[in-house]
Amino acid sequence: MKFAACTLNQWALDFEGNYQRIYESIAISKQQGAHYRLGPELEICGYSCQDHFYEPGNWEIMSRLLEDRSLDGIIIDVGMPVQWKSQLYNCRVIIFNGIVYLIRPKILLANKGNYREERWFTPWPAKEIEEFCLPAIIKQKRCVFGDAVLETEDGIVIGSEICEELFQPNSSHIDMGIGGVDIFTNASSSHHELRKLQTRINLITNATEKMGGAYVYANQRGCDGDRLYFDGCSMIALNG
Repeated sequence: MKFAACTLNQWALDFEGNYQRIYESIAISKQQGAHYRLGPELEICGYSCQDHFYEPGNWEIMSRLLEDRSLDGIIIDVGMPVQWKSQLYNCRVIIFNGIVYLIRPKILLANKGNYREERWFTPWPAKEIEEFCLPAIIKQKRCVFGDAVLETEDGIVIGSEICEELFQPNSSHIDMGIGGVDIFTNASSSHHELRKLQTRINLITNATEKMGGAYVYANQRGCDGDRLYFDGCSMIALNG
């Protein structure tokens, strides 16, 4: 199974520009023969939206991705905020051939240093799954919402982490690896800092060295409208 880790230069609230970059990355991933396309954290709206995470444009962009038949044939893993039961979650929305298969909310939020995610988002409780009612603009009624993994027809099990979850001592990939996950993905908006890249590399290689399998990491690049510079450096590690 071939994965594409996409490094995009997204901008806060640039919904049309962000959509075009997402679309192009999916098209290139398909041309390169990828079966799974992973983009950075909150790539539809941009990471630094702050109070504007509540803007309604995210599902409009998602509906365009779902309705475009030229994007069929590849699993698309896209980041956006999702509101559920009056709470806002930092999510991955995983789609294939026009169907939403899973919305995976972030479990461990970044809330120190440069990050204040708990101001806008609620952490999702680990190992909990619910049935989510999709908005009317999406021509599908329900999907799975929560701490779930995907299994392909070939029996390959894929689990998702989101940025900060890699850095925590109780990282999600630990339980996923014990549970039989073969490939871990991580969508990130991680800023540039001296020696931070080496920290990421060590964490990713250690995860695959302990658990085996592959770790696919996609990070945003550039300044998306706030004061942080995201340094990209997407990567894929295999067996440490």
